[in-house]
Amino acid sequence: MIPKKTLGVLGGMGPAASAEFMVLLTRFAPASCDQEHPKVILLSWPQIPDRTKAILSGGEDPSAYLLEGLNKLVAWGADVLAVPCNTAHYFIDKMKDQIPRPLIHIVESTLEQAKQKSPSGAWLIATKGTIRTGLYQRYANQMGVKLLLPDSEEQDKIQSCIELVKKNDSQAAGRALREILSSLQKKNDVPFIAACTEIPLAFEATGLEDDLMISSLEALAVKCISVIYSDVYNPY
Repeated sequence: MIPKKTLGVLGGMGPAASAEFMVLLTRFAPASCDQEHPKVILLSWPQIPDRTKAILSGGEDPSAYLLEGLNKLVAWGADVLAVPCNTAHYFIDKMKDQIPRPLIHIVESTLEQAKQKSPSGAWLIATKGTIRTGLYQRYANQMGVKLLLPDSEEQDKIQSCIELVKKNDSQAAGRALREILSSLQKKNDVPFIAACTEIPLAFEATGLEDDLMISSLEALAVKCISVIYSDVYNPY
């Protein structure tokens, strides 16, 4: 199949998650040779201010950086856009009307997959910032998806796992995440939504079964591929 559209990816939040996202785009592409893979423009910009700090403790607002990055991608030839960072979508949602091309939304993509995979609900594993904004909760209510939230102590441990991945210590993150997920599973045995793009990287090191995790990175990649190879863009 020949790709119909050029995808612009604003990444670097964090770099390892963005690199894995590019791998997933390659894995899911319906391509039989180099020329049938999608044309992707990646702007990896790790210096975009921390999204969680902006939400929780008055850190610098990343909105202007996000908009600048998306506009650069459009200027470079992107037909559709994607941002493999969940927390960034809190800010993106506030400036939807300023984004000049369709954006494939990571939250909607992930919850679509969660609804199909686990109609009875799923645990929400995310940054403190994403939890605080109610970003996933709001979309879940609209889409009819039941979410279970970790308690504050569990959330602190999840945040630590995310920070370990950003420090390039996925093995330590995996060991810690396995303990947290095992505890949550005892409370309610449903899958986990990796609503932070670092969590799938930590999950790989847990040794747990793949079908326990609904990866936002994978969900976004699958949705991007479906859009890139289609003749008509359907923003859900």
